[in-house]
Amino acid sequence: MNKLLLLAAVVCFTFTSKAQNADSSWFVNNYFKKEVYITMRDGVKLFTSFYVPRDQTEKHPFLMMRTPYSCAPYGEKFAPVWYSYKFAYAKENYIFVMQDVRGRYMSEGVFEDVRPFNAKKKGKEIDEASDTYDAIEWMVKNIPGNNGNVGVTGTSYPGFYSTEAALSGHPALKAVSPQAPVTDWFVGDDFHHNGAFFQMDAFGFYPTFGKPHPVPTKDYGEGFESSNKDNYDFFLKAGTLKNLSNMIGDSIKFWHEMMNHPNYDAWWQARNARVGLYNVKPAMLWVGGLFDAEDCWGAWNSFKATEKQSPQTNNKIVMGPWYHGQWSREGSFLGNARFESNTSDYFQKNIEIPFFQYYLKGKGSVSELSKATIFFTGENKWKTFNQWPPEKFEVKTMYIDQHNLLRDSIPVAAVKDGYEYAYESDPAHPVPYTEDVHNGRTREYMTDDQRFAARRPDVLSFTMDIKEDITVAGPVMAHMLTSISTTDADFVVKIIDVFPDDFTYTSGTLNNGKNYPMGGYQLLVRGEIMRGKFRNSFSRPEAFEPGKPTPVKFELPDIAHTFKKGHKLMIQIQSSWFPLADMNPQKFVDIYKADKSDFQKATIKILSGTFFVLPILKD
Repeated sequence: MNKLLLLAAVVCFTFTSKAQNADSSWFVNNYFKKEVYITMRDGVKLFTSFYVPRDQTEKHPFLMMRTPYSCAPYGEKFAPVWYSYKFAYAKENYIFVMQDVRGRYMSEGVFEDVRPFNAKKKGKEIDEASDTYDAIEWMVKNIPGNNGNVGVTGTSYPGFYSTEAALSGHPALKAVSPQAPVTDWFVGDDFHHNGAFFQMDAFGFYPTFGKPHPVPTKDYGEGFESSNKDNYDFFLKAGTLKNLSNMIGDSIKFWHEMMNHPNYDAWWQARNARVGLYNVKPAMLWVGGLFDAEDCWGAWNSFKATEKQSPQTNNKIVMGPWYHGQWSREGSFLGNARFESNTSDYFQKNIEIPFFQYYLKGKGSVSELSKATIFFTGENKWKTFNQWPPEKFEVKTMYIDQHNLLRDSIPVAAVKDGYEYAYESDPAHPVPYTEDVHNGRTREYMTDDQRFAARRPDVLSFTMDIKEDITVAGPVMAHMLTSISTTDADFVVKIIDVFPDDFTYTSGTLNNGKNYPMGGYQLLVRGEIMRGKFRNSFSRPEAFEPGKPTPVKFELPDIAHTFKKGHKLMIQIQSSWFPLADMNPQKFVDIYKADKSDFQKATIKILSGTFFVLPILKD
């Protein structure tokens, strides 16, 4: 997974070699490196790297990242901060701090994935919040020349540790920016979406990340390797999650813990990072990508939880048109979608850097930093709001009719006679998540052309002509009315922008260099899966009664997109998204323990009365 490359302060931009050399020389000449072990309250020592400015004309703030991905390089070599926009902080003489979290790489202790927050810890009891507190306490007392102000940031898993840092309660911690934070691995991030297991990400990640390391180490080695580089074919031949578990071996603890917790039980609920977001003290800046294939859900929902559970917190969110971590890289395009400006550069210069400058150094102002700063694709513009979802919106309900169209009122035929659409969902021939052959999961699938799916008989497509611009701002609700021939099934809903047949982007906009035909392009704006047995509760799954009309309601992560006049709005429905998500056997069983014989074809009927609720932004 891309996470293993996200060492936060080591994100490369492209500069000329001359500029690189000049910046690297400046950094090495103006900073010194210090590596220490900081003792936690229970005696465990955490490896921590400091990059400290030599400047003594003023006192300097800390910018900290806690990570399970290593704070390498170890020893005398410097982390190449000069390749990243983080170099702007170096020019402001920030003290950079990177820490290997408990039980990872060079730190002592036992690592626990998404370690639960303990609001009532006593004495030497620890969690990630207490480890952050103890580290900050040591830093402000022992690193000379600091101004007593600390900021914490991090992307992805380090985003989770940023969230936990915000719960530490240390008075020196003034500002925190969790970016694409791991938040809830059963409901919306990384390894499950609405209970459906994202096998490709989990299996690509844990054979390396999950290796046990009882003593500190600088190298975690290689993961699982297969000679089959076609991921669709590989997972289809693997057949069951039991077979993947056999391949991964017995030593990968968290993989097997996931296999042993098939429902949203107390074990999973404790690992929901939102449970601690009460009375949050530091200023918060949540950051995420509208097209983040890994953690699209976390920033939205952590921000909302903080708004509800800690209303006094100075709480803000930024969402751009980005893949995982793209706000640290070039932000003008993703796959075939173009955004007409470098959105990442805008974020860095106008939002993140001013945020930390104000709260850690007292420089500048954040008066223009709104509660929500959101980039709207389609029209390709930043918009600001005093709340999210926006206060001024209207609900647009769209019903499927009997002609594969979407209508904004209940079709007469639905009331009078009813109608249905039917397709066969076959575990031997699941719907692929992308049309190309790949080894690893792509990040571009989030904006991929969906014409390949629309041509399949097991994918339903419904469209509406856009006669005036429509801007969707917030989560979409799917209200399915279905009847299936078996006792379980998955439901995938995709919101798609269909471009006009003569569409071309304006010449001169930065792109991926590929001459893809954009006329008639079916841009995936948002897709989400729902495991049917969790339709009423993630904790208490329920079987379907074959042939019985059954409602399935679920929420898709927030959308910020304008459907332009002359385009079409399309909604696709299908029952597999492979191998992104594991294949449902379509039988009410514990899927993690299912045998090949449990997998069966299902006839899926989508009935009249199915509708979708879209929040439409009002001027």
